[in-house]
Amino acid sequence: MHIPEQAALLRIFIGEADQANGRPVYEDIVLKAREAHLAGATVLRGPMGFGRSSRLHTAKILRLSADLPIVIEIVDAEDKIRAFLPTLNAYPSSCLITLEKVTVLRYGGGDRGDG
Repeated sequence: MHIPEQAALLRIFIGEADQANGRPVYEDIVLKAREAHLAGATVLRGPMGFGRSSRLHTAKILRLSADLPIVIEIVDAEDKIRAFLPTLNAYPSSCLITLEKVTVLRYGGGDRGDG
């Protein structure tokens, strides 16, 4: 698979407890990104965060939260990412979705000159 040097990074911020189709939302999104043949997706679990409600979610022992922050990052060509965006309409409206342009320096086994 090839990613152009000028690509896009899609970030989706959700809660760990968010569910869709009988599984965690992050899992569902990553599986749909794979089905859409996007170049790659990574799920990051945050030890602390807050969103629009300002409710603090933390992994501290005394304030154990069952809904820690999750960030899903997906990188591919901008047109492929934009084509994937309608898929996200099925998920919680409380999520935050961002899109930014990125420069891909390496994808796979070498620098950009490897082809």
